[in-house]
Amino acid sequence: MALIDELADDLAAKTMAAMKELDDDRFYMQVAKVVGTSSPSLQEAFMTSCRLRISAQRGEAFLADALKSWREGATAPRDTEAGQ
Repeated sequence: MALIDELADDLAAKTMAAMKELDDDRFYMQVAKVVGTSSPSLQEAFMTSCRLRISAQRGEAFLADALKSWREGATAPRDTEAGQ
């Protein structure tokens, strides 16, 4: 992994933890703005890492809900964001 990716991913991991503690699901945007003032390249790598982590969290939550519903005998939830 390149240095920029390592730095961005480390910052993203710390930012995701801070978002939970601060109860602010958009805090990463503020961090990105600060990073972008001195390094647009690092900002983009950071945003990519944040988007990947947020998407993975949403996917894991959806999967957990679907399995819970199925195991309880209910119909599994559908992806409502995709219009289904």
